[in-house]
Amino acid sequence: MLSMMFSLYLKMLVLYSPFFVLSCFIGLTRGYTVKERKRLAWKVALGTLVASVLLYLFGQSIFNVFGITIDAFRIGAGSVLFISALGMAQGKPAVQSDNVQQDVTIVPLTIPLTVGPGTIGAMLVMGAGHHHWNDKLTALAAIALASVTVGVVLYLSNRIERILGEQGLQIVSRLMGLFVCALAAQIIFAGVKNYLAP
Repeated sequence: MLSMMFSLYLKMLVLYSPFFVLSCFIGLTRGYTVKERKRLAWKVALGTLVASVLLYLFGQSIFNVFGITIDAFRIGAGSVLFISALGMAQGKPAVQSDNVQQDVTIVPLTIPLTVGPGTIGAMLVMGAGHHHWNDKLTALAAIALASVTVGVVLYLSNRIERILGEQGLQIVSRLMGLFVCALAAQIIFAGVKNYLAP
């Protein structure tokens, strides 16, 4: 159970890409005080947790309502995640920081940066794939831990920015992009394999 939780926790961290979110967070909060940044970090973590838990718990219902098979959704979600990850790996800016006065907690920091289209698809697939409550509770604990980790990374944004610098943040973001590409490919392959299986 602990090994499953740790594995899911690592997958959630890759999906959330906290260092990619951190680079966007720093850009979007240039005019903020340290105290405001720290408060915003926990708001983003809470938003990420709520959005992820809702997607995870109601994934099966969405498949039932729309009549989509889980394997078809795996292929679609993996493709969207792969496209998003390519932009991340190439270092393309995700958002523009034109107006720092607006509240950036939910949009764009929580959705679509932390919980983007690919992450949404992966959460729906994960939720629909777990049928036993033991698995569900383990996954929810992993989601909670990953959300807290995102909050901690953003909370320490000033220190991390000083240590890594802008170049260091870009390097880490691109590495995260490569990991997300690999995870997306795995989701697509699983969908294709199950879809073609007799």
